[in-house]
Amino acid sequence: MSLDGFSMHRLVAELNNALAGGRIDKITQPNRGTLQFFIRQPGETHILCVSIHPQNPVLYLLDEPLENPKEPPSFCMLLRKQLETGRVAELRQHGLDRVVRIDVDFLAAGGRIVTKSLFAELMGKYSNLILTEDGNIIDALRRIGATNSRVRLVLPGTPYELPPGGEKLNVLETSPAAFLDALRARPEARLVKALGDVCLGFGPVTAKEVAFSAGLPADMRVGDLDDADLSSLAAALGEVTAALSDASVPSSLLRDGNRKLLAMAAFPLHYLPDAEAESFPSVSRMLLRAEALIGSYVPPDKERFQKLVRGELARSRTKLEKLEAEVREAENADECRVMADNLMTYQYRLQDHADAEVSLTDVYSPEGATLVIPLDRRLTVQQNIQAYYKKYAKRKRARRILKEQLDACAENIRYLASIETSLVSSSSLAELADIRAELIASGLLREKAKKKPDGKPSEPFRFRAEDGTEILVGKNNAQNDRLTFRTADRDDVWLHAKDIPGSHVILRTGGAPASESTLLLAAAFAARYSQAAGSSNVPVDYTLCRYVKKPSGAKPGFVIFTHQKTLYVTPDEIIPAERIETKPDEARN
Repeated sequence: MSLDGFSMHRLVAELNNALAGGRIDKITQPNRGTLQFFIRQPGETHILCVSIHPQNPVLYLLDEPLENPKEPPSFCMLLRKQLETGRVAELRQHGLDRVVRIDVDFLAAGGRIVTKSLFAELMGKYSNLILTEDGNIIDALRRIGATNSRVRLVLPGTPYELPPGGEKLNVLETSPAAFLDALRARPEARLVKALGDVCLGFGPVTAKEVAFSAGLPADMRVGDLDDADLSSLAAALGEVTAALSDASVPSSLLRDGNRKLLAMAAFPLHYLPDAEAESFPSVSRMLLRAEALIGSYVPPDKERFQKLVRGELARSRTKLEKLEAEVREAENADECRVMADNLMTYQYRLQDHADAEVSLTDVYSPEGATLVIPLDRRLTVQQNIQAYYKKYAKRKRARRILKEQLDACAENIRYLASIETSLVSSSSLAELADIRAELIASGLLREKAKKKPDGKPSEPFRFRAEDGTEILVGKNNAQNDRLTFRTADRDDVWLHAKDIPGSHVILRTGGAPASESTLLLAAAFAARYSQAAGSSNVPVDYTLCRYVKKPSGAKPGFVIFTHQKTLYVTPDEIIPAERIETKPDEARN
């Protein structure tokens, strides 16, 4: 879900009004696809965020800056050298396409003004950020060579070319008659598809809204439209373009009952009447809200750690399957002994190297069942007997060893799953630093551990129940251990999803009995921040912290406990939606 070029027209106008003439004081790069520009205007500083994340490529103004790694990436260093201290001359859009040009002026020797242009191409997986001067590329966030594209090179020193576009109409500059003529030329196309093919910058959201406003089905063939339908379509298009040009018209965002983003535009949307609608005074404010719902921003190293843990999990699960197969084979050890005993009993009847298998009456069967025994014809009968006895002894020894390996492998899978769950909850650099240290200590990540942690230690989620009781939720194994064995008092309530990787939850009761509603809320948080998030009737164990122990040598986050009771909760029915959508530290009554 991303903003289309049509709605981006108003966004660029908003940003140009806010940023033109401002001085670029600082540039940071929170992750490989996101950059922040701190632009100073008289009395205030704006933070322009430009993201080329494929899920939501966009630019908008932030309220608070995103966290940054200590070492800036090379492209960030280049932009600092090239653009810092410059003044934003203008932001403009290329037609109605999803390409935004940011011109930055510098005062050169002799009073000459030098302009450098930063092109933000916000086109899904092809998104890019390209710095140019005098029409030539200085560098790009994503370099594209001849092996990646035969159409367009994006490399330092090459001329900058705009992304290729089709022959579409700019509806802000095209007459209704020309628009209708272009539409009639596609009689077999469905209406929404035809609108997207004809109108520059029209995405599915805008096309569906125009069709809905005209009172026409989205999948209607263009050839089936009569003159009245075409007139309604032209009128609907006029209404949408007028709304886009009127700055007082609010932007609109639609979501379903599960808070999933369905659509967004720089004008009111009506084509999904059952959706929950939110209005915003500016496109930038709407995009800030959309980013919170989509969650496309990923802190540095998070994707790398997730990929590492997923790979280790896949290998461990494959190993577990193989061990289980070997265990099943080892369980059949007695079959080898029975075959060996029968061969020993009847060996006087058998000839060496004669048969590939023999049928004998089983000496252990009361009914005298026939037993078919495969033989290796390369071996004598006596050697076959010894081979079966050796196989029996080997499988018998393997039972114990394989059981130990199987338990260790299953435990490792549970541990890796706990790290995977921690990564879902982690969103700050301090939290990721905890996980990085844990991965290094466990040998999963081959990097040097830092002697001293950078910055402040990570903090758990903090919630407050209606009766004022504080609820603490660990975001990773390091926090879980700190919460359970350092922060919590002996008489506080400890909660954890039963037999499911997840957070340790502490209910700070101060020794007083917890009310049923507060206990259910804490249990819901334990389920919500576990691998069972989104499930119903999740079992959650709870006990007093005094009954929670950590075995010697246990992995981070692993504990044993007694005197527990179990609750069954459905998180989505207990936790108010606003507590999930806002930052947990702020989600208090």
